[in-house]
Amino acid sequence: MLAAPVVLTSAAASADPGSQPGTSAGYGFDACTAPPSATMTAWLASPYRAVGIYFGGNNRGCAQPNLTAEWVAEQQAAGWHLIPLYVGPQASCTTSNKKNLIDNAQATAQGRAAAQDAVAQATALGLAPESVLIYDMEAYRTGDTACTAGVLSFLSAWTVRLHDLGYLSGFYGSMGSGVADQVAAFTTTGYAHPDYLDFARWDGIATVTDAAVPAGYWQPHRRMKQYRGGHDETWGGVTINIDNDYLDIAPLPPAGLADFDGNGWSDVLARTTSSGDVFSYHGNGSFVDTTTPDRIGHLWQSMNAIVRIGDLDQDGHEDVIARQSSNGDLWFYPGTGSGLGTRTRIGTGWSGLREITGIGDLDRDGKPDVLVAQSSDGKLFLYPGRTSPRLGPRVQVGSGWNSMSELAGVGDFDGDGHPDLVARNTSTGVLYLYPGRTGGFGARQQIGTGWGGMRDIVGVGDFDRDGHTDLVAVQKSTGRLLLYRGTGTALRSGVQIATGFGGLAPVA
Repeated sequence: MLAAPVVLTSAAASADPGSQPGTSAGYGFDACTAPPSATMTAWLASPYRAVGIYFGGNNRGCAQPNLTAEWVAEQQAAGWHLIPLYVGPQASCTTSNKKNLIDNAQATAQGRAAAQDAVAQATALGLAPESVLIYDMEAYRTGDTACTAGVLSFLSAWTVRLHDLGYLSGFYGSMGSGVADQVAAFTTTGYAHPDYLDFARWDGIATVTDAAVPAGYWQPHRRMKQYRGGHDETWGGVTINIDNDYLDIAPLPPAGLADFDGNGWSDVLARTTSSGDVFSYHGNGSFVDTTTPDRIGHLWQSMNAIVRIGDLDQDGHEDVIARQSSNGDLWFYPGTGSGLGTRTRIGTGWSGLREITGIGDLDRDGKPDVLVAQSSDGKLFLYPGRTSPRLGPRVQVGSGWNSMSELAGVGDFDGDGHPDLVARNTSTGVLYLYPGRTGGFGARQQIGTGWGGMRDIVGVGDFDRDGHTDLVAVQKSTGRLLLYRGTGTALRSGVQIATGFGGLAPVA
């Protein structure tokens, strides 16, 4: 028997029926063929608690007679964390012997198709949504620009489609080609980088830190390393040929709000000013997809405010409220996950109110609330969410707000457990954070300048799922949609996540 490696972090065996690998910090292994259940039981004597499984792909090299839904459930119940690996089409310039290759001219379509198949295979095995499906991309030649472009197009489409379907994206590759290209593309506008990185460097060092991967990329808890290639090991009297892995993996934080379609990622709603149609533009953590939005409303020209309020009716879907221009009636549109249900009127006489925004559960009664400024005197009012009627009697929570515009509920921006508000000083363009308190707000804090050129400032929850809530806004001069990532105390510089929003208003 080989000597046991030093265990830096161990995980107690426990049933984990949720997403895979779940929370896993420590040693793992992968074998070409999923071992029989008896072997997995014997290997509970090892320091490993994570196991790679090659669950699909047209370049998968080994038969998988043991890999069934029953096997998956049994191993999860025994305390194993599963690392799902998919071996689909390889780079057109691959140095491996894999036969099925990416067609660079069709790379995007192939990436989407591979993701669709991966989700079907994962679902059949009982791998829960939010599981990380890792694309195995073997080494390929560097310097071939068409080949590299094909790989990136393929993998961006893979990630976007997995997000559409409620799963997370991983990437396995060699340091010299695949990982280097992923690092180079990480911040590229319009590129959806994988959520997790599984990098191969066979140096025998069990760590997820590497000088070739910037410290801020795939962090925290989004990395694993294959640190040794194929060799035999024996545990519990059973020998198998394995690669060694070391993991620092945890589930991504939830989006928190703005997830209209319920797939785990924040979306953006917007109305086309020419037609009045309202669309849901799917977010994927890196950008907003404007190619295939879902139309959720038709002929909404009659509305002069469209606001996402959160899940007011408590059915698990995000809802929308809208104000009718002609008479100030306020309408409630229940979200269904794919559209909007039959509307009901929940208020009258709202014409004298402005800056209607969903603020979240400010009064901490379990239901989302609405915040408005009164045009005549600048008073700020909270309308608490209720089961029936949908909104309770209003409560004044501020005064002197006529100097402020672009009020937006942003969720728990500062991480203190209360929903927060941002607002812009109309004359100066300074952006302020108003930290939430039970039933009101604390002293404001400046978090930005030069916001006079922006419109439709909207809280989109944790758009990139890094643990901090974010903002989007439309740049008036260009129609670009910019994402401002929150840090908990400030906003990072805006990055473009979509174009063509000049003819879309309002954005919600």
